[in-house]
Amino acid sequence: MRIHDDLLIGGRRRAPEGGRTLEVRSPATEQLVGRVPEAGPADVDAAVTAARRALEAGPWPRTAPAERGEVLGRLGKLLRGRTEELATLISDEVGSPRRWAVTGQVGTALGVLHVHRGIAGSYPWEETRPSLMGGSVRVRRLPVGVVGAIVPWNAPLFTAVLKVAPALLAGCPVILKPSPEAPLSAFVLAEAAAEAGLPDGVLTVLPAGPEGSEHLVRHPGVDAVSFTGSTAVGTRIGELCARDVRRCTLELGGKSAAVLLDDVELTDRVVRELVDGAMANSGQICIAQTRILVPRSRHAEIVEALGEAVGRLRVGDPAAEDTDLGPVISAAARDRIERAVDAARADGARIVAGGGRPDLPVGHYLRPTLITDVDPAAPIAQDELFGPVAVVLPYDDEDDAVRIANSTQYGLAGSVWTADTARGEAVAGRLVAGSVAVNSSAAMDLGSPFGGMRRSGLGREGGPEGVTAFVEHQSIVVPPAA
Repeated sequence: MRIHDDLLIGGRRRAPEGGRTLEVRSPATEQLVGRVPEAGPADVDAAVTAARRALEAGPWPRTAPAERGEVLGRLGKLLRGRTEELATLISDEVGSPRRWAVTGQVGTALGVLHVHRGIAGSYPWEETRPSLMGGSVRVRRLPVGVVGAIVPWNAPLFTAVLKVAPALLAGCPVILKPSPEAPLSAFVLAEAAAEAGLPDGVLTVLPAGPEGSEHLVRHPGVDAVSFTGSTAVGTRIGELCARDVRRCTLELGGKSAAVLLDDVELTDRVVRELVDGAMANSGQICIAQTRILVPRSRHAEIVEALGEAVGRLRVGDPAAEDTDLGPVISAAARDRIERAVDAARADGARIVAGGGRPDLPVGHYLRPTLITDVDPAAPIAQDELFGPVAVVLPYDDEDDAVRIANSTQYGLAGSVWTADTARGEAVAGRLVAGSVAVNSSAAMDLGSPFGGMRRSGLGREGGPEGVTAFVEHQSIVVPPAA
């Protein structure tokens, strides 16, 4: 049980407006595992005031980028020392299996901090160019200002660090709004950041519901908003930011495709990675490759292999070392996913493996499910379910595979599997997706830009491109010497 009674704003503890709190319940046990203050509009106002003071009069924006990078390095070391604590918190909040909480949740966050410490010394913070009018132009990259960072529950620490690290490196104060379902790890992040040497007001954690969140997005003292979450909420945030000409980065939904070409070798590793790519964290990751496209001539063979692998997945207590999949986040999410599977079955889809709930006394569990005999245009093949459900779709030839892969409103990630890497890279280049892996389900590299096309989002996170999201460019034109 982890309890936080107060908010920490500008170095001072503050009781939340109206004394409101948010309860955090485990999706595995349905028991209370934490309680945090719920920030209201007045708390948002106080946090923005502190952040603007840190921006306009504090040392952080005027600290050399290399020194800011060293603070991120110290933050990474401190979080590494709390890996077990963080993994337990995230497993309690989200239901991630313990093994995956360590590697897929905490490990990725540490990787982001390591990458950004390195970027500090290589990013072009300032450069001089020759002017076409004679003389020179000094191009400076300055902090964009106060950043509102809004993150989801499915990977709470990783998505927070993916925003906080580049924004802090750019010199921006950050107001981090974690999800009400999973706010606990954000408090550990803030504690470690202060210990690493981050000045007061530069990072504030504000758990909030819809009222506080919208107030943050609308606040005139916030210069940029970075959001990860659903396309529906991201659309609303984009509309609000556009009204005030406020910069925003939106990392939204996906319905990613894994394309198996006709020459793919169906090894144990390939089958395992395909299943992990669709089912990791119970399918609750934005880049889950839940549409598996296979050549029609090999459909039966591949469906059998994938069905056997899905059927072997162990569902249960996230704390158990042999658990592969934990629960989904809530009873509402479980029921919504079940309805989608039932509707697909009613329309003629075949359940190859799984379907329904496992025989467990408590928790929001679903059996991992593999489906085939589905029209590529059917809802089960088009809608982001955010659950442990994958569909196998046959195609006729390479052009047909590309057409089906691109036939969604999304464009976030994907993968191509083949014995010929050059061919795989060529097919990857034809997919409408921000990131595509060849012969791997890892369609995200921490040192490279990540983000979506179409309704999967705007802007990029990760690598130097992610830092650029938090800078403004200023050109100083200098005349030639007399």
